[in-house]
Amino acid sequence: MRINEIFYSLQGEGFWTGTPIVFVRFAGCNLRCDFCDTQHETFTEMTESEILSQIKSFPTKRVCLTGGEPSLQITENFIELLHREGYIIHIETNGTNPLPAGIDWVTLSPKTDNIALQKADELKLVYINNVEPEKWLSFPAAHFFLQPCSNRNTGEVIDYVLAQPAWRLSLQVHKVLGIR
Repeated sequence: MRINEIFYSLQGEGFWTGTPIVFVRFAGCNLRCDFCDTQHETFTEMTESEILSQIKSFPTKRVCLTGGEPSLQITENFIELLHREGYIIHIETNGTNPLPAGIDWVTLSPKTDNIALQKADELKLVYINNVEPEKWLSFPAAHFFLQPCSNRNTGEVIDYVLAQPAWRLSLQVHKVLGIR
């Protein structure tokens, strides 16, 4: 698998904000968003056991598979391996590809209308000029978050959430705190 980085930090976005978690950031994506914070050209090829070995060096049992787009590389075998070791698996995905069975928490962050997922635990929408949040409220998710784009348009998002209370504000708290 092409891994951009593996690190331990606090979840900085969405429902689990403030929770200690190991991030496994995959390189590569099927979309090209101009606000993406992943360096896709920088990666290390790693086996599932090498990834697990690095994950085990941290004190939490929560793992977030993120990217890039992790659904391009993860397998059901990898998910089963993490579960056998007692990990709770989160994924942050653009939703354009099906996911292997067994992922414990799915965060859908759609960047296109072509979504392969049928449901998610949370939908986290980055608020940019051409996005239409209201059309996403019918997607089967338990929680709906609207997030400023790199904390640049926070006031605009606050105004939207106040006018449309089905949404909750999600800030990139890790960027505010200056942590990974």
